[in-house]
Amino acid sequence: MGAKNLLITGGSRGIGAATARRAAEAGWNVAINCRRDLGAAESVAEAVRAAGRRAVVVPADIGRESELMAMFAHVDAELGPLHGLVSNAGVVDVAARVEAMGAERLARMWAINLSGSVLCAREAIRRMSTARGGTGGAIVNLSSAAARVGSPGLYLDYSMSKAAIDHFTTGLAREVAAEGIRVNAVRPGIIDTEIHAGSGHAERVAASLHLIPMARLGTADEVARAVVWLLSDEAAYVSGALLDVAGGR
Repeated sequence: MGAKNLLITGGSRGIGAATARRAAEAGWNVAINCRRDLGAAESVAEAVRAAGRRAVVVPADIGRESELMAMFAHVDAELGPLHGLVSNAGVVDVAARVEAMGAERLARMWAINLSGSVLCAREAIRRMSTARGGTGGAIVNLSSAAARVGSPGLYLDYSMSKAAIDHFTTGLAREVAAEGIRVNAVRPGIIDTEIHAGSGHAERVAASLHLIPMARLGTADEVARAVVWLLSDEAAYVSGALLDVAGGR
């Protein structure tokens, strides 16, 4: 088999972009999903091509099933059979306590962080499962150390969505293990990416060093290395794992 094909949701920046670059270096062709920042996604695609691999940009809001379905169809047409999925797309909201959260905020969080990941996995399984004529593959879900600590007073809803991803990863790994598909999750700790600014709590990054035993922030590239390892044949007997990349926290 030649180069394998990988889809990364939320691949235009941060951990997703770093994973695309690392995956290209490891020999993967990469489909880079973004919701609206086509320029950033195309910049990542150029880095993939510079590494000698094929790349395609696939805009879609994975919180909308119709767009998600169109995204997979586009990958089918442009790259061919799918061998890997990194479910990285996710959102946080402004830092808030539970009594300040509304139904609209929660619906958005569940639609993207949870339902979107489940539906992406569904479409990947339909393509990769040996029971459906596929050749197998690997799914890596991006969870968070927040799933363990709860993020009280900041974004408890986000941590809940990631705890659900942990549960989903464990169950799905067992469900498809006999069909040639491995399913794992990476749980980043406090990583120096743009997501903190989106929560209106960017100062938390600098103020959180005392919480991290290694006394430094993680980088997107360090998380990407773990993701790409889980995708690789070096992790051939690893499924159902929740891998913390959190500096010992």
